[in-house]
Amino acid sequence: MIRRAHDEEPTIGFQDMGLSRTMLKALAEARYKRPSPIQAAFIPEALDGRDVLGQARTGTGKTAAFGIPLIEMLEPRTRGPQAIILAPTRELTQQIVGELKKLSLGRDVSICGTFGGEPIERQIRALQRGVDLVVGTPGRVLDHLERRTLYLGDIVHVVLDEADRMLDIGFRPDIERVLRKLPEPRQTLLLSATISSDVRKLAYRYMYQPVEVNLSADEPSVERIAQYYIPVAHDRKIELLQHLLRRDRPRQCIIFTRTKRGADRLAERLKRTVPGVSTIHGDLPQSTRDKVMRGFREGQVTVLVATDVVGRGIDVEGISHVVNYDIPDDPENYLHRIGRTGRMGKDGVAYLFVGPDQGEPLTAIENLINKVIPAHHVEGFAPARETRGPSVRELYNTASSQGLDMAVR
Repeated sequence: MIRRAHDEEPTIGFQDMGLSRTMLKALAEARYKRPSPIQAAFIPEALDGRDVLGQARTGTGKTAAFGIPLIEMLEPRTRGPQAIILAPTRELTQQIVGELKKLSLGRDVSICGTFGGEPIERQIRALQRGVDLVVGTPGRVLDHLERRTLYLGDIVHVVLDEADRMLDIGFRPDIERVLRKLPEPRQTLLLSATISSDVRKLAYRYMYQPVEVNLSADEPSVERIAQYYIPVAHDRKIELLQHLLRRDRPRQCIIFTRTKRGADRLAERLKRTVPGVSTIHGDLPQSTRDKVMRGFREGQVTVLVATDVVGRGIDVEGISHVVNYDIPDDPENYLHRIGRTGRMGKDGVAYLFVGPDQGEPLTAIENLINKVIPAHHVEGFAPARETRGPSVRELYNTASSQGLDMAVR
């Protein structure tokens, strides 16, 4: 595997990449001014026909990083699609379809999204009419293959987007079944926020001498997000949340809860005093989830209460605040949550509500991000006793005094 490092600030523009005039015009119409770091690093390698493994956190322009070269490399329409893109969720699939349509402005390019939650007959009709690009979730793609409504014989490009997320939620067998049905030779592009051992195994098995483009540090990068934990008594959390929303007046805000029932209850309480509140989780009908996300993207919904399952698929640039109303069970979910803000170079704010008995999970999050999260005390809401456990630095000092070896950078 070839590894290539790239500076955070790209030194080339889209006009330096050998892109067609049609693409440059589409980029201008979509208000793309300069390539993001992942775009500057990824696009030239993909245009050269290489397999590329790209690591960059969400919100950095990954869709255009693979979408631009895919559209540029399309040949005159063939019997079946020439490229297939696999993504973990319906929401992300829809976002990719929307972005690809913007990038294909001025071309006769047909794009079909295949995902659950809507009648499959509509997708079958679109595939029968002929498409160039298919974007889908692994399960629905396999459904089409079993029905023989999707022909893969002309595929020359495959993209695995948010590969780490697809593996996390158990899609590995489905991904491999799809990959084994694709013709060779082909170009494989894989993008992931993290390159775990499972992602690397997948890359080694199905990619040919991939170039690895890493735009993420070894530890997650959250430097543009102002993070604070707020000590709060458990029975004062709703009042604290209402206070913060009145005080900060966020452009758009996502509030994360641990359970679907908790999301529903919290949203109903907020609706009594806060305008533009909605909720989204896996138990809602797909038509309802689509309506909520459309309202969120268009700005009618300004406060969205969400669970982790659907929260990671939300890619909206205008999110200024993330509130961890419930502390996540898994510290890595904290990173996925706060990654909804601070996107595409914009600043963001992330609050973490921490009860008096939650010092240990707070410290686990700090260990993961290798950073002490400062406390933000809001008068009148602090619990009766101290919230936090020992900080990362305090653990380090204790270990050092005991002669233990604990690496803290």
